[in-house]
Amino acid sequence: MTITTRFAPSPTGYLHVGGARTALFSWLYARKHGGQFILRIEDTDLERSTQESVNAILEGMAWLGLDYDLGPFYQTQHFDRYKAIIQQLIDQGDAYYCYCSKDELEQLRTEQMANKEKPRYNGKCRDLHEAPGDREAVVRFKNPQDGAVTINDLVKGTIVVGNKELDDLIIARGDGTPTYNLTVVVDDMDMNITHVIRGDDHINNTPRQMNILKALGANLPHYAHLPMILGADGARLSKRHGAVSVMQFRDDGYLPEALLNYLVRLGWSHGDQEIFSLDEMVKLFELDDVNVSASTFNMEKLLWLNHHYIMNGDPAHVARHLSWHIGQLGIDPADGPALVDVVLAQRERSKTLVDMAAASVYFYQEFTSYDEKAVKKNFNAEAAQVLAALHDAFALVGEWHSKNIHDVIVELAADLGVNMGKIAQPLRVAVCGSAVSPAIDVTLTLVGKEKTLARIIKAIAFIKTLN
Repeated sequence: MTITTRFAPSPTGYLHVGGARTALFSWLYARKHGGQFILRIEDTDLERSTQESVNAILEGMAWLGLDYDLGPFYQTQHFDRYKAIIQQLIDQGDAYYCYCSKDELEQLRTEQMANKEKPRYNGKCRDLHEAPGDREAVVRFKNPQDGAVTINDLVKGTIVVGNKELDDLIIARGDGTPTYNLTVVVDDMDMNITHVIRGDDHINNTPRQMNILKALGANLPHYAHLPMILGADGARLSKRHGAVSVMQFRDDGYLPEALLNYLVRLGWSHGDQEIFSLDEMVKLFELDDVNVSASTFNMEKLLWLNHHYIMNGDPAHVARHLSWHIGQLGIDPADGPALVDVVLAQRERSKTLVDMAAASVYFYQEFTSYDEKAVKKNFNAEAAQVLAALHDAFALVGEWHSKNIHDVIVELAADLGVNMGKIAQPLRVAVCGSAVSPAIDVTLTLVGKEKTLARIIKAIAFIKTLN
């Protein structure tokens, strides 16, 4: 048997972190067992589904690197198949037309609520043999009335649901379009899905879907329902807790591997290990190790992981992702130092790529103003003399690299009888616009000789205006 999993989002919004975790767990399980991972777009909600949302899902999956073996499949392209299955269920006596109006159903619900009963369809049309006039009809699945459905959930354990607890759900609307529980069943059957890994908000659908599969004579997949993700306040994670869209995390400067590492630990663990490469995830992941209880999303932990991957990741890989953020600032990365060198210089002090990009603008563009506090502390007549001396010394440097730059600064400090800070800090403000940068020799190397000399002259002129 080939293990086959699927990720089946509805294109009614962005790819959120809950969906991304479901996709990751499904992807890991398929990869671990040499199986197939399918992407299926469940777009039968024609009013709410949009192409923009489809694009957001595809973009999010691509950014995360969760490649799929088949797909994307679109349910709207399979309406003929769904209609055929609905007719099959009607013909074999496992589904029927229901002519109850919305008003009748609402009245039934009101009465049941008043009697403190569970709201459910009462089966009024279940054994109806003739249509009552020309009313529009929906199609309902004739759920078994006896026995129970046993779900051997790979996360939550055995769950038993009595069939009497399940009413006859609608599988086709009045206009003939299929409903979610029908399309999911048909697709899982046709795609030979062996393992359905999804959020536990679907757990009420599972016994209904299993009964439809049984009626169709299909093999039942294994089910694994993942616990929900909560915000810090204990409520289900939502927009009000901050970023929940996968691409928002990209925009906020996170690396995909950091988000994947964080998501895999949201509900799954392997001892006390916190850092996992993708290969390690595939090797170690087991559904048996998924927690039953909900997990709380912790932005500080994610930020810590992101800094780890910025610090320890392949600089070339980090640079590829940094390039997008540099571009968002209106900067062409080709107009300055290699981004790999920028990553190496800035990664220790950067928790996100947004931080790194913002702190690296002066490598590529002239700044328009100096930091006021830095000016007050470091720019004075003495600093102007130091900068003039540095300009003359730097102008004589042949090969512009860190060692030669460092030697010039050390030699000047010795000649003037001052510590390195008295020279490095005014120089840093002159070249960077602020008192914060990587090591001064590394900084000047990245800025380049021509820009360094020009910025020193500009700083000397600025200092003169202060007096």
